[in-house]
Amino acid sequence: MGVERILIIGAGQAGAQAAVSLRQGAYKGAITIIGAEEAPPYQRPPLSKAYLKGELDEARLYLRPAEFYETQNITLRLGIRATGIDRKAKIVSTDDGEAHPYDALLIATGAPPRRISAPGADLRGVHYLRTLSDSDSLKPMLAAPGRVVIVGAGYIGLEVAAVARAAGREVTVLEMAPRVLARVAGEPVSEFYQTLHLSKGVDLRLGAAFAAFEGERRLHGARLQDGEVIDCETALVGIGAAPEVTLAREAGLDIDNGIVVDEYARTSDPAIFAAGDCTNFPSPRYGRRMRLESVPNAIEQAKAAAANMIGGEVVYDALPWFWSDQYDVKLQTVGLSEGHDELVVRGDPAENKFAVWYLKDGKALAVDAINDPASFAMGKKLIVSGATLDPAKLADRTVDLKTLA
Repeated sequence: MGVERILIIGAGQAGAQAAVSLRQGAYKGAITIIGAEEAPPYQRPPLSKAYLKGELDEARLYLRPAEFYETQNITLRLGIRATGIDRKAKIVSTDDGEAHPYDALLIATGAPPRRISAPGADLRGVHYLRTLSDSDSLKPMLAAPGRVVIVGAGYIGLEVAAVARAAGREVTVLEMAPRVLARVAGEPVSEFYQTLHLSKGVDLRLGAAFAAFEGERRLHGARLQDGEVIDCETALVGIGAAPEVTLAREAGLDIDNGIVVDEYARTSDPAIFAAGDCTNFPSPRYGRRMRLESVPNAIEQAKAAAANMIGGEVVYDALPWFWSDQYDVKLQTVGLSEGHDELVVRGDPAENKFAVWYLKDGKALAVDAINDPASFAMGKKLIVSGATLDPAKLADRTVDLKTLA
């Protein structure tokens, strides 16, 4: 008996892409997507940028119009949560009391924000940002009085800081590390963003140890470990994300910083696959296991999972890439810089257009391109080709990147 019923837990980018890819691959069986949110599958990146600013309405966030799922015979079960996976019976139970049978199951539960364990974390005015409703509840701060405090200087924190400052809000960013984006970017990129945010009037505190939120029912201040209290009416916590693995763990699947899958996106149960931010997968390109939080990863891994759920043997080995929009600056990153032994800056950060190339043994591992789409595009090609690069030529803007390929 073949795969007649495919069930997808998670109505995000990976879950939606898998359903689309199954239909594009001429799969005729039943497809059901279970999603905890009421909204149909939508893009998350604009939630901290264009949607938060009010430049994009909700309907434009949707990955596909609602009627698409009807015409493609994809069943959306929204506003319900999966509560358990019975692997032996091949049934997923949900919080509305229903049981959903499957022949193949895809887990695409993503990576919700890490919660902060500090006094006052449950006060009104303390926010996290992952969902449409999170962004909706944060929007009023753009027109409200009082300072905005952001805990964490990662992409989400800095993007929201940029939106809040553009709206005229006073903003303080607290970061424990000695530089912003310390986990994901090299020092030249961190220095550029620090200068950028300071120039826009952000009160940026590096090496700042947050202690607690203060207030009675409603937030009124953020206290540092040195005792200083910063008056604020709104706070955003952006201290990273953790893979949502509860269902998978309770079902007895292998877990290690995410749901462990093989190169085909298959879990330790051959009938269950996983894709997106919640997975820990082997990268043939980098020769190690990794977990990525990015839209391109969710899309490409979901495509591989969809093919393999119906008998394919597609190895997932996409080149990672990411992006961030802050003020009028676009950062595009391709590859992973971990393990680099040389760093080359091409261009002038003072001109708001440059690229940082991360090399190992003379070959490109990754590129951070700031307002420099040409370097991003060539970076993709040079990483894939494995060409040995001359750092001096790479740094020389008069040398055409195409000649280095």
